[in-house]
Amino acid sequence: MFSIVILTLNEEENLPACLASTAGCDDVVVLDSGSTDRTVELARAAGARVEVNPFVDFAAQRNHAHRSIAFRHPWVFHLDADEQLTPALVAECAARAEGDDGTLDGCWVAPKMFFLGRWIPHCTDFPAWQARFVHVGRFTFIEVGHGQREHPAMRMGRLRENYRHDLSSHGEAGWDAKHRRYAEAEARTLAADHTPLLPLGRRLLAGPALERRRALKQLSHRLPARPWLRFIYQYLLRGGFLDGRPGLRYCRLLARYERYTDEAVRALRART
Repeated sequence: MFSIVILTLNEEENLPACLASTAGCDDVVVLDSGSTDRTVELARAAGARVEVNPFVDFAAQRNHAHRSIAFRHPWVFHLDADEQLTPALVAECAARAEGDDGTLDGCWVAPKMFFLGRWIPHCTDFPAWQARFVHVGRFTFIEVGHGQREHPAMRMGRLRENYRHDLSSHGEAGWDAKHRRYAEAEARTLAADHTPLLPLGRRLLAGPALERRRALKQLSHRLPARPWLRFIYQYLLRGGFLDGRPGLRYCRLLARYERYTDEAVRALRART
């Protein structure tokens, strides 16, 4: 079997469904960042263990879980409260954990992202691989922009099954507030990124699919009119129009996020 850790901060609306999706797992830990709503109460009522640690960034919080929480099992699935496991994914993770031969430190898992009740694979570049199923004693996260990524030394595999991520769980206002914070973190990463264009071009043209996607993201931050380019890329080139009205709305939000990031970069440069 495997353990589960769920990161939370004021997630009383989303947590019940997330916890329900972990049914059958015998070790569920909620790592809270100081909620002031009923998040902790709901977690304990559902039988989850609760730990509290102030949030610095996603990588630090997840690494803290590895260092400080006594998990029942060596393999752990990392969830956020607006995400859910599926029975098929639980079964695949259990099989991987049982068959661990020490050759992998973690596994990438591709989320199925939903917006306004509809799966929007084109808008979200499915499969957008995330390091989520990891060995506690062997795996380390690093922070990149507003999210986490595997340390370059990690030996990674891939899972076939997917977890669900509800991008509209907090409404558009909640999405907006969260992505303003993300834009500030992204701006700090951009300010520190001095990768020459030639290595980026090589990764974009000849690297594995995941590396090409990451190189494209780095390169895009050096282009003008990024909000418009992001909308054109996601809605037209990546086929976001095939995701219907939710796809159109989400692509508009992505363009807005790029505007927030540009504003954060300009503000950061003005202070330095």
